[in-house]
Amino acid sequence: MTTFHCLEPQDLEAFLERRRAIPSFALDMSLAENLTEVLRKANEFVPSESGSILLDNPKNKRPDRSRNSLTFIAAFGTKSEGLVGRTVPAETGIAGHVYVTGESHCSSNVEEDRLFFPDIDRDHDYQTTSLVAIPVRIEKEVCGVLELINRQATDHYSKEDLNLLEIFAGYISISIQNILDGRQAQEIAKRDNLTGLFNDRYLHIALSRAIAKCRRENADIALLFLDLDFFKRVNDTHGHLAGSQVLREVGQLLRAGTPFAGTIAARYGGDEFVIALPGFDIEEAVLLAEEIRNTIVENAFCNKPGEIQPDPIHLTGLTTSIGVATLRRHLGDELSVERCKSTLLRLADSAMYIAKETGRNRTATAGEPVRRQQTAD
Repeated sequence: MTTFHCLEPQDLEAFLERRRAIPSFALDMSLAENLTEVLRKANEFVPSESGSILLDNPKNKRPDRSRNSLTFIAAFGTKSEGLVGRTVPAETGIAGHVYVTGESHCSSNVEEDRLFFPDIDRDHDYQTTSLVAIPVRIEKEVCGVLELINRQATDHYSKEDLNLLEIFAGYISISIQNILDGRQAQEIAKRDNLTGLFNDRYLHIALSRAIAKCRRENADIALLFLDLDFFKRVNDTHGHLAGSQVLREVGQLLRAGTPFAGTIAARYGGDEFVIALPGFDIEEAVLLAEEIRNTIVENAFCNKPGEIQPDPIHLTGLTTSIGVATLRRHLGDELSVERCKSTLLRLADSAMYIAKETGRNRTATAGEPVRRQQTAD
């Protein structure tokens, strides 16, 4: 029985990022299962001793493909288990040639093929005699290679074999594209259209998961609740298009200001925002809240022509009030995850209102007095 091997799901993530960077969440569709099935079918129609799929890494991809590298992400046959995960330069070997040129290649006798790269055979104590390789494309762009080695039942690969493998290379493209489309659809469903931050519905899901994870790891988690001060004045003075542009730019500032693993930044509604910070204690959360508050105060909004607001306004002096609460400081271990989530949100929200009631443009911690800021309201 032929055994197929594939990179672990978490290691496959890098090879999926073909459009834009997106957070990684479990999908019902498994890329590993798709790639393994493609190799299995290819081997059924063109029986071979071994085979593999190599892909480039879109995070490090350069326009000149010869400067990239290829990683074996799925393979079958003798010594294939040790092959998965290995990276080779794209400028070497038959697979590299196919990737760089975008043209299929068939070799009946690799010893006479100047393109053949023997190092992998030597490293894995293997002997390749014949080989066929086909480029894999996604949206017409070459992103990898499908190759089969040592044709069974005959000593070489035929033109018919080549045609069949080109069909299977298309299946690989479809498999990867389907997952990209599925991920994009899921991403759209959990994002706020205006700011690009998570929406409030997804915030509740992600926050429950984050709290549960922090409890398992005995870690703290902080929650920041932000509300823009006198935001109605922006709409009344400059119009709703300008207000929408300001919200979009605030979203950009929040993303840029919270580049931490596991951060959940969401638009809660209107001009309210929530940021969950796994691993942050109360002191760290307050410091970050102050950094965000100062960044908003110092930023000039609608300073350039925007997609929503076409005319620059150069709006300055916008302020925000922020409430902070954390798991360890404000909650006990006896509460359920869902109760923790709702209580954290309520405490941070209440602290934010205290910040507003005591002068705005300041940060308040749940259950503690507000310190006056040395800034103009």
